[in-house]
Parts: sequence; C-alpha cells; structure tokens
Amino acid sequence: MPVQEMAVSPVKSLYWEQFPPMSQRRVYSTPVYHEGLLYVLGGCNETGTPLDSVEVLDVESQTWSQLPPLPTARAGASAVALGGQVMVLGGMNQQQTPLASVEMYHPDEGKWETKASLGQPSMGVTTVEKGGRQGKMPVTALEAFDLETKSWTRYSCIPSRRAFSCCATNERSLFSLGGLQQPGPHNFYSRPHFVSTMEEYDLDQGIWMKTSRTSRMREKRADFVAGCLGGRVIAAGGLGNEPTPLGTVESYNPVKRRWEYVAPMPTARCSSALLQTANMLFVIGGVSQGPSNALEALCSPETV
Repeated sequence: MPVQEMAVSPVKSLYWEQFPPMSQRRVYSTPVYHEGLLYVLGGCNETGTPLDSVEVLDVESQTWSQLPPLPTARAGASAVALGGQVMVLGGMNQQQTPLASVEMYHPDEGKWETKASLGQPSMGVTTVEKGGRQGKMPVTALEAFDLETKSWTRYSCIPSRRAFSCCATNERSLFSLGGLQQPGPHNFYSRPHFVSTMEEYDLDQGIWMKTSRTSRMREKRADFVAGCLGGRVIAAGGLGNEPTPLGTVESYNPVKRRWEYVAPMPTARCSSALLQTANMLFVIGGVSQGPSNALEALCSPETV
C-alpha cells in the first residue's frame, strides 16, 4: 500500500496502561499471549539466577495466577502458543550455557510435558506460529527462513554494524533502530557509543532505503524495546547517555517521515521483554534500579 494511504494514529491518542506488578522481579523473561492471557515464563532474578516460575495475567480482569514451574529453569528462552498450548524452547541455564530442551504446557491438565529437543542448544531465538518468513540479525547479516521450503535466504546486509539495536516491522518495511556502535579497527582507542540510527529495509523492493537526518531517532538509545502500533514505529526506554535507564518513548510517523515523542513510560527500564498485540505493546520486567516486576502497555484506542 502506498505510504500516503497508510493510516497513522494521532500521537496523543497513544497512552500507557499500568497493570498489577508481577509477583517475581524478572529480566530476560519470555512472554506469550493467547486468547486474553499473558504468560510470563522464566527469566533471571536479582542474583542473575535463571527462574523456573511461570505466572499468567488475565488482561481483562487484571489478575495474576501462578502456573506449575517450568521443568527446566531458563532465561532468554523463546515461546509460542500452539493450539491453546504453550511451548517454550531453548534459553540459558544456571551455568550460563544454552539449552536445547523444549517443554509444552497443557492448560487443560495444568501440566508441563517434555518434547523432543532442538537440533542445537539455542538462546535468544525468535519463534513464529505458522508459515511465512522469519528474520534473524546477527552482526550485519539479514536472513529470512522460509517455513514452507525450510531454507534460508540472504538479503542485503544492514548498512551499519550495531549491538543491542532493535527491530520492528510493518507491512511495507523492516526497521533497524539504535544500538551501540562499535568503533572500527582504525579507531582502536575509541569507545563504543550509543546511536540514534534508523535504517529502513523496503520489503517490496528488497533494498535498504537512503536515510536522511530526519529519520534518526530523537534520542540515542540501546537495549530498548521496539514495535509497531497505530501505524507508527515505537521505541521505548533502554540505555542512553544518562546514568539511569531511559523512560522516554518516541514514535516514527512513516507518512511525515519523522520521529515524535509519546507519553513517557511510567517505569523507566532497559532489558525489558516486549509482547505485541493488535493494539497494545506490553513492556514486561527488565531493569530499573534492579530487576523490575513492572508490567505496562502502550495502547492505541483503535486498530489502524
């Protein structure tokens, strides 16, 4: 669809909703959303120990329930809801080594079942429910896995090399945002620095768009969360050139091609987990002054 026809919510229509806090403070937890229930699985506690605890929020009634613990404590795992059941894959154990184990929760029975393991131990992988393509972004590589042909396709590399950057995607584009830029080999004495870079990959044309000064985020940030809401690209929280985590939130309007500030996060955080629904971006746990139990959602009043 042409850019000028894209519907974009007014920036002032986006608002934060605060939910009751989780019972456990968590960083690097794994969220899953299914039919009005938000599952939060594992993560790390204040001492950096992986957790086996699982809690679930009924979003409408705003009440938390405890589920039976994971058979394997893990942080940085991936999870997906399949046919009303929740599957958790990989992650990291107490020895800080990647896991290959896969476990399935059956809500009807209230039990976890151990499934066949992954082909190789993995952490920080992303899962999708069904068909289409799934991207991964190590260093500057951009690759997509076609679930029907079970093959990888390599695309043009991301123009700049950044760590702790974020990605978001809409129907037309994939956005690579912010991060920590490492100095090149010729800048041996330079330190890594936060950047406000935004690079846009046009999915139809298969090319990285030429960037302009106005396409840069308002703030330099890394280790934040990003998603799409109300036709806008959202960047929230993270770390920047401040001694504490950022609470600022900004949104990119693809029609005006510029960034605008949104209402700030109620709880400034970095290293949070993000879960996206049609009209909500849930920001889960993370680090404020220590691991956080906050659960907040940026909401759009209408689905654009």
